[in-house]
This record gives sequence, structure tokens and C-alpha cells, in this order.
Amino acid sequence: MLHSYDMDTKETKVNTTFEGSNEGIRINKYLSQAGVLSRRKADEAVDRGDVTINGRVAISGDKVNPGDVVEYLGKTVTVEKVERVILAYNKPLGLVCTSKEADKDSIFRKLDYPDMLYYVGRLDKNSQGLLLLTNDGELANQIQKARNNHEKEYVVRVDKPLTAAFVKGMMSGVPLEVDGEDKIRVTKECVVEQIGKNTFRIIITEGINRQIRRMCEHFGYRVTFLKRVRVMNIPLGNLPLGHYRKLSANEEKTLREMCK
Repeated sequence: MLHSYDMDTKETKVNTTFEGSNEGIRINKYLSQAGVLSRRKADEAVDRGDVTINGRVAISGDKVNPGDVVEYLGKTVTVEKVERVILAYNKPLGLVCTSKEADKDSIFRKLDYPDMLYYVGRLDKNSQGLLLLTNDGELANQIQKARNNHEKEYVVRVDKPLTAAFVKGMMSGVPLEVDGEDKIRVTKECVVEQIGKNTFRIIITEGINRQIRRMCEHFGYRVTFLKRVRVMNIPLGNLPLGHYRKLSANEEKTLREMCK
């Protein structure tokens, strides 16, 4: 399951909104708000000794107060107010969700946008459809938390005709191996609707790695087409492939309220 998001730049000097109180905010949240690292990656960086506060090596649980100097890998992380942006992007096949420095097929090499963004929820190279992109690290973190049960909707085509047993099995929960662990995890119950001989619509509320493909494989089916058409209240609609749009004011307001 993906808990983090990659940056579109190696710069650690970023503009964002400092959302802490007078008592300060935890170092992992500070780095996440600044767009440098996800909270999980920030925790790992702190444990490695890559982060300092006022020249002292930070430790897990440290808080950052206004006026403190935070550095990551020797570079100062500055925090200033900027406009938050959330984009809906129709990801084409063949692109990967990673930083542009990491892969020639990164979405950020194809996306013509002037500011640093991170993706919210991975779509693999062979999948297409709606991908949310934002410079708001805290919002990205809230959307991706599995315990928040945020809906993601997909249209999926498989290599042979569907059966009633397949649809029922997919809906009821499917046992999947957990990456890197010697145990089985049963997926949450979900909504599945057959819309064609080989095609179905599915709504899930978690994000296990390659979840839908692996669920289908459990029943002997192979996915030949997978498209995400909605994340929470944001639909893909008729957005052209490879294009993006800013969320409307009402869409953003509702999205943020759903994340509280």
C-alpha cells in the first residue's frame, strides 16, 4: 500500500502554509506541510539523522516552533504562505507515478505545470484515469489514509466473461498477501457492478498495492483495462487524456470537508 508521494523537484526550499500552533508542530508534519517528504518518509529521514532543528540533529517527536531553522540534508526548509492548488489529471497509459528525476516516464516529465506537486494515490504504468495532484502535503496525507475510508471508483475489463460468483467474491473481500510480510490481509467489502460481458465498475476504500489486479487474479481473471473515474467527490468526467484542470471552488471545499 502506498503511504507516500514523490516530489517534482529536488529543491528543499518550498513555499507553503505553516499550519502549526504557538506550541509548534511535530517535525514530520512540518516537513510534510513544506512538501519535502511525506510523514512516513520524514520519520525515516529523522531516524537516519538527516534532519536538524537549529543545528541539532532532530529526533522523533521533536516540534518546530516559529523562528526555528529546519534543515534537511543540509538545506534549509523554509515555510511561507502560498496558494494551495489541487488538480485533476487524466493520466495516460505508460506513465509512472514517481519523481521526474527517478524515471524518464514520470508523469511530472509530461505535465506542464510551473509549481512543485505531488500525486495522491498511485496509478501504475498500465493503468489510466483520474489522478489528484497537489502542493498541499497535509491534504494528500489525509486523502491517502486508509482508515478514512475514502472512495475510489474504477472501470475494469478482464480477459474472460464475468460470473455471478466472481462479482460476489470481489464484493465480499479477497485474501491478499501483504508485501514484505508473512501474512494474509482480506480486502474490505466493496461495491462491484457488472456493466458489460467482461467489464465491471468497482468502488474501493483502501489502497493496497495493485489491489484490483490482484483481487481479479485470485479468481483466475487477468485485468486488460483499468481506469480510475472518481476519487471521493471528484469525477474524471470528460477531461481529455493527458490534460488537467483545477478543481472548482465547490469541489475543493467539499473535498477538504470530507478530509476533516
